[in-house]
Amino acid sequence: MKNSIFKTALVTFAILAVSSPYAVAGKWNQQSSTSTDTQTATTSSLTSFESDSLKFMREEEKLARDVYLSLYDVWGMPIFQNIADSEQKHTDSVASLLTKYGIEDPVKSDAIGEYTDPAFTELYHALVDYGSYSYEQALKVGTEIEELDIADLNNQLNIVKKSDIQNVYSNLLKGSRNHLRSFYSLVVDGGFEYTPTHISQEEFDAIVYSESETGNINDTTSTSTSTTSGGKGRR
Repeated sequence: MKNSIFKTALVTFAILAVSSPYAVAGKWNQQSSTSTDTQTATTSSLTSFESDSLKFMREEEKLARDVYLSLYDVWGMPIFQNIADSEQKHTDSVASLLTKYGIEDPVKSDAIGEYTDPAFTELYHALVDYGSYSYEQALKVGTEIEELDIADLNNQLNIVKKSDIQNVYSNLLKGSRNHLRSFYSLVVDGGFEYTPTHISQEEFDAIVYSESETGNINDTTSTSTSTTSGGKGRR
């Protein structure tokens, strides 16, 4: 039963990948330079991609926070509370950009598990259900969320042109890499195995076997990306 729930989560990940703004990245990269120039934002506006990207990342960062808070309630693991606090700063950073550019915020309620995009709602329940089954699966949920976040941010950074968005996304990416290191270290400490599905094994290994990153890109809306650590908690 729990395995089938996780399969549902993976299917939903695929749905999000198709419906999210970065899904058209390949098509955009194949356009002519003239077409690309047309899509480039002016100093006072965003491309439709950048606008959609901000709305998507706002809910994706909230999703991570919500899942971690829910799993903290189940397992009492400090890593979930600590990284949830970081994810709150991440989603707030994106919210600041939405306000700056006058874009409607898709987060209508700060309540856990509530989203404008129903795909996020489905994914939230699937991940919490899966992660509530065992300590091992809880750690794997955290690892996969951060892996997906890294894939999303890398894809969108290849397209967005606005420097302030690039700065915030780069800081979120640094934070996600640190979070991935933290979760994976507990996976290893627990004697468990994890195979990446959203980034390559080579990229995954380069992240988890490197030192934690500190410091932010200079930007007033960027967020802290300090590494969080876990504890034994209860199983």
